[in-house]
Amino acid sequence: MFDSQCDLAALVYEQHQDPDRILRDFATELNERGYRAVGLVQLGHHCTDDNLSAMLVHTGEPLSLLQDLGSCSAACRLDVGQLLDAGQQIARAIDQGADLLIVNRFGRQEREGRGLSYLVERALSADIPVVIAVPSHRFVDWIKFADGMSVKLRCSHDALGAWWGAVSARNSRLAASDQPTFCEAYK
Repeated sequence: MFDSQCDLAALVYEQHQDPDRILRDFATELNERGYRAVGLVQLGHHCTDDNLSAMLVHTGEPLSLLQDLGSCSAACRLDVGQLLDAGQQIARAIDQGADLLIVNRFGRQEREGRGLSYLVERALSADIPVVIAVPSHRFVDWIKFADGMSVKLRCSHDALGAWWGAVSARNSRLAASDQPTFCEAYK
């Protein structure tokens, strides 16, 4: 599914860190600089957070990610239907052209091959770099999912910016040459 020449980065975070703010600010900066970042960034942190929502980074559209299971429910109230609807909107945005895909989380759904995991493959197949927030306790699962083909970034704006600088510089050099990338040749 993945190869070492494709650009896949895990923004690995600890419980006390806020990858959402970093990803949201980074997407805003890229879009303001003329790049097209697409994807989803969470605005809340946990299923038990009554304000769990997300934002499509390419449109700014807010989305509620909770379903109403009643006030006594202790279960995760993630609305998978809403997540999949957002995924369809992101897939269309990828098809319309993107410079970067941002995926809000490598969570339980993605670990099981559901959720937004298909967008990672879709973007990489189109030679679009991908960054995804990965909780440190799920990093081993992430490496299995990515077949070990991932850059591990610390959860900081500087680390993300340095990775993007290298990726975008390399991609612009490749676009200027007539030689196909490894991903293109492999397809």
